[in-house]
Amino acid sequence: MALETITEANKYSRTQLLAGVVEEIVDASPMFSRLPFDTVLGNSLTYNRENTLGTAQFHNPGDTWAESTPTVTPVTATLKIVGGDADLDSFLALTRSNEQDLRATMLSMKAKALVRTIENELIYGDVDDIDAKGFDGLHEILGVVTGGQDVLAGAATTGGPGTFSKLDEMIDKVKPGPPDALIMSRRSRRQIKKLARSQGWDLALSQPQGLNRPINFYNDIPIFINDFITDTEDCIDGGFGGKTGDDTSSIFAVKFGAEGLHGIDGGQGITVEDVGTLETKDATRIRIKWYMSLVLMSTKALARLSGVDTQDWTN
Repeated sequence: MALETITEANKYSRTQLLAGVVEEIVDASPMFSRLPFDTVLGNSLTYNRENTLGTAQFHNPGDTWAESTPTVTPVTATLKIVGGDADLDSFLALTRSNEQDLRATMLSMKAKALVRTIENELIYGDVDDIDAKGFDGLHEILGVVTGGQDVLAGAATTGGPGTFSKLDEMIDKVKPGPPDALIMSRRSRRQIKKLARSQGWDLALSQPQGLNRPINFYNDIPIFINDFITDTEDCIDGGFGGKTGDDTSSIFAVKFGAEGLHGIDGGQGITVEDVGTLETKDATRIRIKWYMSLVLMSTKALARLSGVDTQDWTN
């Protein structure tokens, strides 16, 4: 089956309740309108991450052909369990049902908590050193791949100002290009907009299919804000050194799809379960969960501009 975004899969939703949860997730994080997911059988997926393609040459008749094998790295992505419980007080559900649907409100808030947990893991997840229950995020993936997919805003141990030239250099590292999205903090977007306005233009504003509000674009590439990308990242050798410790930030360019960055899940997608009536409380418990993880098929599908500090951007 072809990869689908959760927005596309939502068209076949069995319940309005689940459809509403998916809408809340996409509204909280527009990236999920573009990030596709694939179903895996079992609890993990082992795949070969493309590193280099090898070479090819022109030949004369009778030439000796030189072998050049593409290089790959075997990677295993394991499904992770992300979710949370919420208790609905029976008395409040009965007495306040004429004012608002408390169950729907509670699920809306829990869906936003779910996506925020995933958004943080997407950037800073580190199975080996931070949380084995999660998955490796974009920083950790870039730390183990080869191919020069990192552009440094600074030098030595300090960050530096962002520039359009370095942003474009980072975008050009994603192949095949252009990337499908830029992921950044709000400060980075403000810095880009400030420089653009000083030059008499501004970031384009458009509403992509699947979203209920417009977002900014840079060179026809949508900008997805991730509120968990800190503006206090540590800086080592002009680039990323940790989530906190300095005043720098990072910007990512990503290519989504079967040969690029995509998610995997267990086939059921996001689920909402009625756990039932609680013994010690006059309440019922609802659980929202997702068995999912992240896959990067090609090292060229991801690039990063790191070490961007507080200085004004330049060309």
